[in-house]
Amino acid sequence: MEILTPDDLKTKFKDPWVAPYKKVLTMVDDDRVELIEYHPCVAGSEWMVYQYKRTSDLVIDSKRDGDRHIYHLKVGKTDMNLKPSFSAAGIEEVTVEGDEVRVVHAGLAGAGVGAAMCRGMAQGVKRVELYDIGGGSKVGRAAVITPKLQKVIIGIDDTDTKQEGATWTLANNVGKKLAGMGFEYIDHVTCQLYPHNPNKTQNCVAIALVFAAEPGRRDELVEKTCKLLKKDTLSEKTAIAVLDGFEVPKKLRAYAEDTKMSMMTVEDAEKIAKEVGVQLVQVTGAPGEIGALAALGLYNDLKEAVKVYN
Repeated sequence: MEILTPDDLKTKFKDPWVAPYKKVLTMVDDDRVELIEYHPCVAGSEWMVYQYKRTSDLVIDSKRDGDRHIYHLKVGKTDMNLKPSFSAAGIEEVTVEGDEVRVVHAGLAGAGVGAAMCRGMAQGVKRVELYDIGGGSKVGRAAVITPKLQKVIIGIDDTDTKQEGATWTLANNVGKKLAGMGFEYIDHVTCQLYPHNPNKTQNCVAIALVFAAEPGRRDELVEKTCKLLKKDTLSEKTAIAVLDGFEVPKKLRAYAEDTKMSMMTVEDAEKIAKEVGVQLVQVTGAPGEIGALAALGLYNDLKEAVKVYN
């Protein structure tokens, strides 16, 4: 075994068939890990998403979004029977040790090169444990070690007025500013709410921002989000809702669907938030709690989030 940092790998492997991944992130929630990899290709990375789910029973789910792989993993170890074309690459082991996550990748031929050299050069990687160098007809195997992060989803609503403003763009700009403060800004989800709401400014949408944060910085992320919104919101009704972890509770999902189909109240939002353990924060007022909470309920179902129900 050889232990190498990303810089070590870049110095050692200058081969023209090595294409470094852009970034690797690992978020942890109990015995589950969400692995996000920013691939050097775009649609070509669909092959990895398909193979990993097919080959390894540690992969609960996998999907591609542009050049980004998203894997939902369970902690554990498995034996993979690698077979060219049919089961060519996957994950052998997932462990969480202190403030680090260790994911062991293995693959045949080019997938083996990706297991260590390509992933190991990415931003976010601390080091790799290189067991076997892949390429050609050989198996490649390596553990990729990354910092343990926490997933935090922040719902935002009511930042504009009938005269000016736009919640989706303001939320995105807040996310980008937070990224500049060291938080990983992963996603921006637009959630369509009840279109016949008489209080809406126009399209009636709320936003969910998805972040990966160092576990000790979760509260700082929430505080900075509120500070940025308070500075730039045009509304006296702005509020946020905060969901920690991967899962959307069933009651929260049902609330989100109800908020797309009918009028809801601040009391409804506060009752559900308390029941499912979601933090609500009034930035300038309470009405924004309704939509901010609803956005959390559908943050992980993009197609459903944007649908108009009525």
